Amino acid sequence: MANQDKHIAVWNNCLRIIEQIIDPQKFNTWFKPIIPVSIKDSTLTIEVPSDFFREYLEGAFLDVLKKTLKRVIGTDAKLVYMVKPVKVQPPMVFPAAQGLTPVNRSVSINTYQPSANPGPFVFPGIQRIKINPRLNPVYCFNNLVVGECNKMGFTAGENISLAPGKTPFNPLFLFGGPGLGKTHLAQAIGIAIKDKYPELVVLYVTGNEFKTQYMDAVNVKNKLIDFLAYYMKIDVLIVDDIQDLIGPGSQNAFFNIFNHLHQSGKQLVFTSDRAPVDLQNFEERLLSRFKWGLSVELSRPDYSTRLAMLKSRSFREGVRIGDDVLEYLASRIKSNFRELEGSLMTVIAQSTYLHKEVTVDLARNITDKIVGEEQSEVTIDKIVDTVCGYFNIAKDILVSRSRKRQTVQARQIAMYMCRNMISNCSLSTIGSELGGKDHATVLHACTTVSDLKDTDKTFRQYISDIEKMLSPADR
Repeated sequence: MANQDKHIAVWNNCLRIIEQIIDPQKFNTWFKPIIPVSIKDSTLTIEVPSDFFREYLEGAFLDVLKKTLKRVIGTDAKLVYMVKPVKVQPPMVFPAAQGLTPVNRSVSINTYQPSANPGPFVFPGIQRIKINPRLNPVYCFNNLVVGECNKMGFTAGENISLAPGKTPFNPLFLFGGPGLGKTHLAQAIGIAIKDKYPELVVLYVTGNEFKTQYMDAVNVKNKLIDFLAYYMKIDVLIVDDIQDLIGPGSQNAFFNIFNHLHQSGKQLVFTSDRAPVDLQNFEERLLSRFKWGLSVELSRPDYSTRLAMLKSRSFREGVRIGDDVLEYLASRIKSNFRELEGSLMTVIAQSTYLHKEVTVDLARNITDKIVGEEQSEVTIDKIVDTVCGYFNIAKDILVSRSRKRQTVQARQIAMYMCRNMISNCSLSTIGSELGGKDHATVLHACTTVSDLKDTDKTFRQYISDIEKMLSPADR
């Protein structure tokens, strides 16, 4: 078999299997018109007549397709659709859907009727309910772009999904600024767990929703018991934006739920816009429990991660965009994934509705309105000037051999900022620009600053203030 005909042979094998599974009329209608286009590694690309055809195929036969491809190609099999071009328009390319929306099994919960007045010998009723996991299948691991900014959280999440409640990462506490992918990563863990352990009950809820549910429960007689019983049936509890869980009553209820689930070997995943130590108006006993497992900070994505995310999202949207446009967006928008993704979708929408080609000029016009004035490039000189201004130190003193504590601290912070905010800047280059230091000195400085940032609240504030001064668009 010639290598160029491999995709035809693979698809014919798939058809032979599918033909034995589904109704002959449906097979002729929905599978005969499909044309195999190519196969690369374990990814098969097929051409379908229209976008409607693709959507129906996904909705009606996704499970059949997944099982057949897995049997013919292997466990790593992937499917990509190419919608047949209309006139001179280029074909639209779509990856196959990641899967159906996760669902939980029904669980039994002891409940009281609102009007009941149970005495010591009155037993509650039993009600079977189905808990909606509230997971969005788009937020899966396959759609998560991994870089230095989130690698640790991703690795911990994968480990948790293989053995929920049985790893040292319980609870997992993800924190970082807005738009850095905390919700995506937290939901991806829940989706992966449901995929591997469908019998487990998973629930995603926000801190504000938990607080509202608690307040509703205490206002209805005996419903607080139902509320607690409901949450104690959860096998994997994901609480997003837990910093919103304020109020002594809701925190006390959550404390009891946390203890029950953790002691029962259930998995807990939390996200927050700040580290546990910086949470305000939280009971100390609750804060201490947040620190039991693993706390992971998600940082701003670097250029390569931003570019990879843009390529992934444009592929998911079925839109071909030139590398020059994606590279422009990745270099222009640096703050977070959400703003980057929003700019990409605006570019696609403008191109679609105005019938314009996606060009760098179109991207520039759009991002100027979203981001504002052009952000000046962060350079070693700009970082040094900013650090010197913040600590009121002359530049020649900063780059000198002075061993004064304040000077050394400022110099180390400048080295740390250069390494984390300037793409493709080597340790040797940083050391050379900051007083002729070698790469080992710079590496030691970066490690020292990173450690102090995690343990010293005042020092962490220094870093936060200087980052904001260097990235005014992120305020």
